[in-house]
Amino acid sequence: MVFHFEHVGLDGGEHGKWTDKRVPLSAFKKVMSDWQTELDGRAWNSLYLSNHDQPRSISRFGDDSPEYRVVCAKMLATCLHMMQGTPYVYQGEELGMTNMHFADISEVRDIDSINAYHEMSEAGLISKEDMMRFICLKGRDNARTPMQWDDSENAGFTTGTPWIGVNPNYKDINAKAALADEDSVFHYYQKLIALRKEQPVLVYGHYALLEPDHESLYVYTRTLEEQKMLVICNFTKEEVSYEIPAEFGGKQVLISNYGRDGAEGTITLKPYEALVLL
Repeated sequence: MVFHFEHVGLDGGEHGKWTDKRVPLSAFKKVMSDWQTELDGRAWNSLYLSNHDQPRSISRFGDDSPEYRVVCAKMLATCLHMMQGTPYVYQGEELGMTNMHFADISEVRDIDSINAYHEMSEAGLISKEDMMRFICLKGRDNARTPMQWDDSENAGFTTGTPWIGVNPNYKDINAKAALADEDSVFHYYQKLIALRKEQPVLVYGHYALLEPDHESLYVYTRTLEEQKMLVICNFTKEEVSYEIPAEFGGKQVLISNYGRDGAEGTITLKPYEALVLL
């Protein structure tokens, strides 16, 4: 198994990661697809969007607004879990935990962010205000805030003083609330993991990218002998029309983050909709 870092370098700029540039979907699709196809039958992929050195995946690759956070987190999870390789779920990703807003550099603990803040601002390359904004977007501390267990003080993480501030949205985003909600991001992750244990095509199927130049949709297939699966993910908050390939007409919906029970002909995908047909 290999860990590659190509896809987490797609939103860099003139000053490395210190920018507000978003990950271009076309570039993301190409990188992920290259690793899927080049390693097929030769090695094994690690599948991840988050880790301790990266910002929160929902804030970086998706939409962490209250309106779309849940469906978007499910879409990102679907896109990743349907690929060939071993999916990694970083702590809190299964809850849809988001980036933290750091109001001042004194709240930051990551030495990489602190050094960059001083170096960039003192050299006149980036203003202090912009650096704080970039740290809130790309800093490693976003993934290092305390795990949000419940809505009690310090998110149930400690009765003491945590080494870094707790994300204020813990009142709404926490493990206790997720377990109690059958439609939560957590329970959706359980469904995805169960499917990977039930469907050999998810483990061994060959990958093929469709619609490589589409600016809104990530569409791909997995094929294992007579089984063929179609994965459609809308990476935008806009409704998008898509014509289901004829060979998938009438196929079973394996999973959907909107509870769609069928898809045939031309369909309208909802904001951040994910749909898998088999």
